[in-house]
Amino acid sequence: MLTLASKLKRDDGVKGSRASNTSSDSTRRVSIRDRLLIKEVAELEANLPCTCKVNFPDPNKLHYFQLTVSPDESYYQGGKFQFEIEVPEAYNMVPPKVKCLTRIWHPNITETGEICLSLLREHSIDGTGWAPTRTLKDVVWGLNSLFTDLLNFDDPLNIEAAEHHLRDKDEYRNKVEDYIKRYAR
Repeated sequence: MLTLASKLKRDDGVKGSRASNTSSDSTRRVSIRDRLLIKEVAELEANLPCTCKVNFPDPNKLHYFQLTVSPDESYYQGGKFQFEIEVPEAYNMVPPKVKCLTRIWHPNITETGEICLSLLREHSIDGTGWAPTRTLKDVVWGLNSLFTDLLNFDDPLNIEAAEHHLRDKDEYRNKVEDYIKRYAR
């Protein structure tokens, strides 16, 4: 991550020494995103929940990383759930794109990885959606909370999983444990 920060400083020096600025609007936007990410990644790493780990496959690309959530309580205890987080160029005006890479039986995450978490919604009627004041830390803490206090059976994305829980909580627990054994170790 220091590599990207060094590159930004070097780029600023080069831009400052040019008589004319030839960079396009999209280049400036990426630069703004990357500047925000340098600060936000530092804040995230300093405030990461103990059940989470982040991995940056390329330290020069802070806009793409993976998150592993290993819940220490709830139905999902003992599992390791992988998420892919991609921060678009228009960040922080739009939320990061998040996908669950681990197959899971969960009312708020589909088996194909779609996630229902209000702060990831670009537009929200109730005001709990994305806002430019939100950060990557909020996203990671929100994803972590999907396994505990934000686990929501009343407003599910995966209706089948929610109905399964309502019908038979023990059988639901068994299916979650089976998915953890098969996909989340």
